[in-house]
Amino acid sequence: MKVDRETWPYPSAAGSSPLPEEPGRQADDSADDSPAPAGRPAPSGLSADPRVPIWIGRAVASAVAGSATAIWAGWRLGVTVAALVAIADIIYRSRTTAAIPAAARVTSAQRRSRRRLAMLQMSGYVTLNARAIPGSEHVIDHLVIGPAGVYALDSERWDRRLPVRTGAGDEIYHGPFSQRERLEHARWEAAQASRLLSEAAKSAVDVRPAMVVYGPTIPWTVVGLLGVDVLSGRRLRKYLRQQARARRADRLDGARISRIQAAADRVLPPAAR
Repeated sequence: MKVDRETWPYPSAAGSSPLPEEPGRQADDSADDSPAPAGRPAPSGLSADPRVPIWIGRAVASAVAGSATAIWAGWRLGVTVAALVAIADIIYRSRTTAAIPAAARVTSAQRRSRRRLAMLQMSGYVTLNARAIPGSEHVIDHLVIGPAGVYALDSERWDRRLPVRTGAGDEIYHGPFSQRERLEHARWEAAQASRLLSEAAKSAVDVRPAMVVYGPTIPWTVVGLLGVDVLSGRRLRKYLRQQARARRADRLDGARISRIQAAADRVLPPAAR
């Protein structure tokens, strides 16, 4: 599949440009009324609970300790030991597990993007990391403001063992799993940021959504799906430099960058920790 490497909008996987009525491209009040798409997706059911691995590990440890003790000293003592192991694990984890909302935790993918974006400061880029969207529980991973424009970047880490491919209808798959909700959510976040920044800055601020993926090989340079640029995390800096060249006539100067940054500090507060 051939994709546009520098210009905007990128062609979709189906060969057509993104729809002109995308909420991510508008800064009007209609974005207020649109429900937030699902956040970072997880498998439905019990497997969606991040505590499941902890519960499984606790059960296995208790069973092993209880069985060994039962064989050696009888089942009553075995049951007691199993219960004590479970209680000890609960106490240990309650003291060592950080009570930070999942949306505000810094993932390994976000840390990698932060390092890459920090290296662009000398080129005039400002990055505001982990910015909360007022009135919601959602957090923009990275709001990037620079000569190339304003971007809402979503950092993702996917299983490197599963392939990534696109499909008809602006679909993207990680293995057999559709990631369409992630695209819709990234576009929604950019739409909210655009609306809030435009109101605060008293002028239109176009915020463009992008998703950077770490882990699996991405078989393209950049592709536009549902109006969201999808690319490998290792290409992030090159992507922004290419965008700045492609948008030479619309590049943001230092004064404009400072005004947008000030507006973002007012309307997109740091995520609570």
